[in-house]
Amino acid sequence: MTAAASTRRPAKPRTPWTIWAGVAVFLLLTFWAANPWFGIGFTLIPLFTDLTRGERIIAEVLQPNWAFLPRTIDPFIETFQIAILATTIGCSIALPVSLLASRVTAPNAATYVSVRTVLNVIRSMPDVLWAMLFVAAAGFGPLAGVMALTMFNLGITAKLTSESVDSVDTGPIEAADAAGATRVQTALSAVVPQVLPGYIAYTLYVFELNVRASLVLGLVGAGGIGRVLQTELARFRYDNIAVVIILTFIIVFILDQVSRALRRRLV
Repeated sequence: MTAAASTRRPAKPRTPWTIWAGVAVFLLLTFWAANPWFGIGFTLIPLFTDLTRGERIIAEVLQPNWAFLPRTIDPFIETFQIAILATTIGCSIALPVSLLASRVTAPNAATYVSVRTVLNVIRSMPDVLWAMLFVAAAGFGPLAGVMALTMFNLGITAKLTSESVDSVDTGPIEAADAAGATRVQTALSAVVPQVLPGYIAYTLYVFELNVRASLVLGLVGAGGIGRVLQTELARFRYDNIAVVIILTFIIVFILDQVSRALRRRLV
């Protein structure tokens, strides 16, 4: 009898009431957002009642016009150039900025708060809005795209790297301080080597994002393949748009695989 009692399964713990409360709040918020009275009136009914609306568009997309392919080569090259320049400039600025945005390496509280506030402002603006601002300031073309993605990269990379700096081992920092190193020397010798693998991974990640984002930024005049996409959308040439979509998917897939291989080797 004692053996049977010892092998009995323990009682399953009861689900905390906080989980049920969280689920209830989530469902209420979903209903509030989707209902037709004071929400957006979200419904999937048109997908099933008006299937013929996009029949012509779908038919053209499924028949890509491969004769259009040569006209996409130069814009794709321009997209890569925009992504490379934006990644180089933005991530180069992000590393020193991230050191100022961490409690571990910031020279004082005022600098820490100021830099974090600026980074929050930069991240609060999406890349498309940055592109619209720089197009208005610098005109149509790749320069606006580079500047927009530079700000986008700066916000993301500096944020992620500063969080890595916050979690570094403080032992090397204390040793550098004890040896009489200056704040800059301490950061370069005791902090940067620890965060460098993560920083490289973040840089590769934002480069992938830049290639994808260039497709959208071109729609507002910031250069790259998006400009071609905008033109073909205006002409309702969905067969040409299909070529751009397929090539973008292939390029992003290849970049993802190359980036993953590099991260395995470098990180």
